[in-house]
Amino acid sequence: MTASADTAAPETGNSLTSLLYPQAGEAASSASSTATPAAQPTEQAVGAAESIKDAVTQHSVTIGGIIEKLDAIGFTVGSTRISVWSALLVVMVLAAIVVCAQVGSKLAHSLFNRLTRLNPAQQLLGEKLLTLVVWAIAILIGIDILGINLTALTVFSGAFGLAIGFGLQKTFGNLIAGIILLMDRSIKPGDVIAISDQAGNSTFGQIRKIGIRAVSVTTRDRREYLIPNEQLMINQVENWSYSSKVVRIQVPVGISYQCDIKLAEELMLEAAKKAKRVLDTPPPSVWLDNYGNSSVDFVIQCWINDPEDGVGNVRSEVLKNLWWLFQEKGIEIPFPQRDLNLRSNAQFDQLIAAISQRIEQRGGDTGTAPSSDGAQNGS
Repeated sequence: MTASADTAAPETGNSLTSLLYPQAGEAASSASSTATPAAQPTEQAVGAAESIKDAVTQHSVTIGGIIEKLDAIGFTVGSTRISVWSALLVVMVLAAIVVCAQVGSKLAHSLFNRLTRLNPAQQLLGEKLLTLVVWAIAILIGIDILGINLTALTVFSGAFGLAIGFGLQKTFGNLIAGIILLMDRSIKPGDVIAISDQAGNSTFGQIRKIGIRAVSVTTRDRREYLIPNEQLMINQVENWSYSSKVVRIQVPVGISYQCDIKLAEELMLEAAKKAKRVLDTPPPSVWLDNYGNSSVDFVIQCWINDPEDGVGNVRSEVLKNLWWLFQEKGIEIPFPQRDLNLRSNAQFDQLIAAISQRIEQRGGDTGTAPSSDGAQNGS
């Protein structure tokens, strides 16, 4: 009872003092707050750095000492401390994440290919989605392992997000464009396409690979063009193998006006049929295209089903076969011909008269020579 009374007495006195002298109570409270300043402890930007350091120190004092020295070098941003040890730990974990993500992507791709039977476009789309999922999981696991305090980046988050938005805008645009192209199956690996750029230059080749950023197109001369995915969605693309790989080739030919047109057509069809890659169905055909200035112009229409092997070699083979057939049958391939019409005037008439007089004089001179010679021979 006595103890309780003793403890209760000061409380009663304090309460009475505060009631009788409120200013004194306020002063006392302010003095107590001044006497105990608020001390905010610093936090590590990488939460796992301290625990990893303690675990390593328990196993090896030498390595633990090195880590202590690295941890002592650093700076503080607000209430967060960033040291050399934490930065080194982040680099090591990032390297491990990259290696694990690459290995995981390859394993996921092989497992996906074994379990599914899809066309090349759907298979490539599935592989890309699996790659994105694996990388996202690896990054989240790395952040969880490091225990990174994301609030430490609040100072730089605005500028960093703005830089990412402007710097990676095209990258993400090309990524989404590649996924859309694979989803609608308008362009897939193995297709033969012709695309024109803004300057009007056309690129013809076969698609080898659709990457995250660009499409790899290989031409017949083994040049590989990397075309951004967005360009294939913005510009006009001519796909030679979208719904069918059967492609028609046109071979222009001109013959002389004095030749037999029917015989020339038969020879053209024969030359087209002799070409190895020309299909029998649809059969080749010959069209009379135009009456030209120097020749009668024809066009040989023939079909192939392997445009990835090129079209210029087929046209060359048809023309070579036709050359020898024309030589055998006497069909002439004419040279350019021009007709000149000269109008008569005074100066032109004088020129013609002078030329005629000069010719007559030469004829007279040559005519007198034999008579003189004959006279000499007679004498």
